[in-house]
Order: sequence, then C-alpha cells, then structure tokens
Amino acid sequence: MATVVPMTFTKPDPFTTRPTLRGTFGMSASTHWLATATAQSVLERGGNAFDAATAAAFVLHVVEPHLNGPGGDMTGVFVTAEEPGNPVVLMGQGPAPAAASPEHYRSEGLDLVPGSGALAAAVPAAVEAWLLLLRDHGTWELQAVLEYATGYAGDGHPVLGRVGATIGAVAELFRKHWPTSAELWMPGGRIPEEGELLRNPAYARTLERLVESGAAGSSREARIDAARREWSVGFVATAMVRSVQTPHRHSSGTDHRGVLAMSDLEDFEAGYEPAATMQFRGHAIAKTRAWGQGPALLQTLAILDGFDDHYLDPSTELGAHTILEAEKLALADREAYYGDADVPLDYLLSAEYATARRALIGDRASLEFRPGRIPGREPFMPPLRTGYVPPALTNDDDGPGLRGGASDSGGTRGTGAAGASAGVGEPTVLPTGETRGDTCHLDVVDRWGNMISATPSGGWLQSSPAISELGFCLGTRLQMTWLEAGSPSRLTPGKRPRTTLTPTLVLRNGHAITALGSPGGDQQDQWQLPYLLRTIVGGYAPQQAIDAPTFHTTSMPGSFWPRTWNPGGVVVEDRLGDDVIAGLERRGHRITRAGNWTLGRLSAVVRDPLTGVVQAAANPRGGQGYAAGR
Repeated sequence: MATVVPMTFTKPDPFTTRPTLRGTFGMSASTHWLATATAQSVLERGGNAFDAATAAAFVLHVVEPHLNGPGGDMTGVFVTAEEPGNPVVLMGQGPAPAAASPEHYRSEGLDLVPGSGALAAAVPAAVEAWLLLLRDHGTWELQAVLEYATGYAGDGHPVLGRVGATIGAVAELFRKHWPTSAELWMPGGRIPEEGELLRNPAYARTLERLVESGAAGSSREARIDAARREWSVGFVATAMVRSVQTPHRHSSGTDHRGVLAMSDLEDFEAGYEPAATMQFRGHAIAKTRAWGQGPALLQTLAILDGFDDHYLDPSTELGAHTILEAEKLALADREAYYGDADVPLDYLLSAEYATARRALIGDRASLEFRPGRIPGREPFMPPLRTGYVPPALTNDDDGPGLRGGASDSGGTRGTGAAGASAGVGEPTVLPTGETRGDTCHLDVVDRWGNMISATPSGGWLQSSPAISELGFCLGTRLQMTWLEAGSPSRLTPGKRPRTTLTPTLVLRNGHAITALGSPGGDQQDQWQLPYLLRTIVGGYAPQQAIDAPTFHTTSMPGSFWPRTWNPGGVVVEDRLGDDVIAGLERRGHRITRAGNWTLGRLSAVVRDPLTGVVQAAANPRGGQGYAAGR
C-alpha cells in the first residue's frame, strides 16, 4: 500500500541513500555493520531478538571501542511476543559507588566530576544487564552468543578510521599518563590505521573466562548466572577495583585515585522497570523514566501535540522554530527535576502542564533557561557556564571537520576555556580524554514479534586507563551528576546518574511497531524527535525520515564535563536550506552550520502486527551504520 503524505508536511525526498528494507523474517540495525551482521546471523540460526541483540552488543564493545565498552552502561526498552503491548525498560545504568560523595570530590579540589579518569566511573552495568536479558528472555547458550565478539577481539577486525582518530587525539595522554592504554591501543607505539586488523586478546580471554566460569552449571540460566557472579565478585571485579587504586591523570589536569570498591560491584544488579509512556497522535511512545533523559522527549511531544500539523514539520522555518522552542522547555525541566529521585513525572507529562509550557513559545527564540513550576517544589537552577560556542564545521559530505576560529551568528568566536565542540554530529574527543557525542545503538525485531531498542555507551577507550588483564576500562557516567546541593541529579552514593541514554519504542493499538534510537549524548532525543514527527505525522518511510536533514539545540546545560551551554544555540545540517536557516536566524536563533551529512545517527526497525511485515533503516552519515534483514 502506498504511503500517503499529508499536504501539511513537506514531501519527503524521493531519493534515499539506501532502501527501507522490507521482509517477513526479521530485521537488525545498528551503528556498525559488523554488529548488524552479527544480530542478523543469530536470527538466521534460530535465535530470537534478545539473543541477537546481546551478541551484537558484545561485538559493539570490540568494533566501536571509542563509543562504548564493557566497563560502561546501557539502557534498553523492549517487548516480548507474549506481551507485545507491555514495554519494559532494561536498566543497565550503575549507581555511584558508596565512597563517591560530593564531599570527597571537593576534598580532592574539584567542583565538577571530571570527564575522564576513574573518579567519573559509576558501577559498570552494561555486561550485567545484557546477561540478565539473555538469561530471562533469550534462548541461546552464553558461549554461542559471545563467540562473535570473542572472535573479533582475538582474531582481529578491520578497524574504523574514527577509532584511530580517537586514539590519535589522546595519544600523548596515553604515552605520558596512561601507559596501560598506550600498550593496548597503540601496539608498537603506533596509532592503528583504518582497515588494519586490530586485536584485543585480553578482552577475548575475559569473555572466554566468563563462559568457562559457568561451564559446569546445571542449566542454561545457571551457566549465565555463574558468568554474572564472575563479573561482579570474581576475577573481573578484582581487576577493576585494583585498577583504580593507582593515582592517574583526570580531565581536571590533576591526578586522583578512583573510589570503586568490591562491595559496589557485589551489591549491584541490573533489572527491569515499567517504561514511561505518552500518547501522541494515536501512538504510545515508550521511554525510560526520569532517571534518564527520555521523558524530555515525551514532554516535548506533549507540548507539540497542541499545535496544528503544519507547526510540526522539521523541514520548515516555522516547524523547526516550534520544535526547538519546545525542546528547550523540556530540557530545562530535565535539569530542574530529573534524577534518580522522586520525580513528579505524571505532573510533568500532564495536559495541563503542557498547555502552560506551550503558551511560552513565541515567534522569537528564547535565550533564557526556563524550567516550569511544580507545586510544592523549587526547580534546581544549575550553574550556567557559557564559555564556548560550538565550532563551525567544514561543509564536507563525508563528515564534520573542525575549522579554526568558529563563530555563531552573533559573532562570538573561539571554543572557550574548555576547547570543546559539544553539539556536533560525530563524537568529540579532547586530548585530556573527555568526550561528547558518544555512544552506539542497535535495534532488532524477530519474526515472532520480540522487539528491542538499546543504547550501549560509556567505558570507551578514552575514559580512563585500560585494565591490562581485562582489555577494557571503566566508564565516566558520574560526570552527569552535580556536586551542588538541591539538584535531583546530585552525586549521591548508591544513586544512578541521570543518563543521556534514551532508546525508544513506539506502540499503536496495543502492539509495538517501531524500535529506534541514536547515539549523540544530549542530542539523542532531539535527533529522534524529527524522525517521529516525519513518520507519525508526515507519512515518511523509515529511511526517508533518517536521511532527512536535522538540527538540535545547545541551549541547555550540557550533560558532559565541563557542563557548559550556548544560549539560543542551534546546530543545523546545511541541507535544511538557506531560506529556512536564514529564517531561524531572523527569529534570534544562534546558528552553527554543521555541513550536509553530519547530525543524527539513527537506526530503526518496524513491524506491522497485522501482516507480520518487518522493516529496517539505518543512518548513512559517516558510512558506518547499517541495516539488514529479510
């Protein structure tokens, strides 16, 4: 049946970089072709979506080590074939260690949690979460699931150019301060070149030992649980805790020990939680709850739901302006109210509250930080450090390249004290190791109707010194906490940092129909929103929506160290069009052009519950994401 595009929306470009895949068996999509191929291989060999997603996730640890790792975290949202209308969150976000108090960090001379180094490490949770999912909802043995990643780590895989570029950016840090990282990622003292085989035998051996730990188990579930115990109390935990005892360089420019302890690892378990959902134009959108940023997308949709369709077209000046202003309001509430705390989410998602927030949107861009008011609560007002402007990028279709002396439309130049380029499409890595625009993503749907969207992240190779015997390092998620009193996301022992990881499920008539997501830190939900508007309201096919030009705001405090913001800042793909961009500038938005194909790294899988037809699409930007299926 042909798609009918409403006349109120800009028609999609008939050209797409690749087709929307269609079939009836199963579909996989991710940010790296080897992970996609792995997931699809599992489906072809009889595994279900959860077997496939777990196998692909461990491959992402190996092939995208600059974007995620075993020492990081993940969140997922899924439905099972037995309960297709019950979205469940897979919670793989570890908490702050017991010794990670604001007082300790201030005693170390810090006023922010660093962006790199072991002091920024939450309890590693990604591996625990994937193994829990595999135990409870998968069908395969652990050894079969891990053999893909074990092979790529032990035998090698053709390395991405961006991995080498990341290693090059932090090479001096590795040589001078993190010798274990130099040994692992710069074999022979050399930065690996694109396409050469990169091996990580230490990680391959770690995976083999996890499998061996459960070999004598009486059941598949018992064997997986034995591997989970080995991770949390055995050789992995011992090595992780030992690694933080040596003082090492952090992004602050000072040396510190970490605070992770054996008891932190032993006490943590991943789990399942009900998703937060909201109705929009006949669809239910499912996200994590407000310990993650996901509900900010729901708030944005609640605000936009009160506008006529022609206000929602991301390809027009009016639509882009309206979307950006709604996002700024929702993201201000994220800073003011979200965290691993008692968040009044029902009120924040209510029609009454959305109506009041919608009334604040005018014809001009707001340059203010404007959280809403909740009865009986004072909004947390974070320190608003300006200090930088997102740098301009070369107009290069192959991806962004930094250009010196960047300026916004107001004439401000330079990158400020942080030297950071937050807000761009590809990950930004500074010589001190801190990173923005991080993360991987994967989506899988099988022929039975199991569906999952998952966003693994953290523990990237530039996070902290490599743990030689394990082949990976710890993550840096605690940088998303504040040390200031009054914040719902204040650093608190045992509490989860407010994560940026935000996968999405879309449901209609009681059945999940779409799993989607994107890397991109603070931009994740902002890049997903145009996809949702274009597919739900505009009638776009999945690949058309992914290919279409996009944008995002930087007019909120960033989640990554050093937590700066750019009031009124907007980063746009040039393909949005000169007329639209000029119109946004006239409205007061401070524009940074990012090139033609630089923003958004979405993937998606789709299933029609009536026919069983499945679809998939993936991001062409950067030449790395792929979809597969039949």
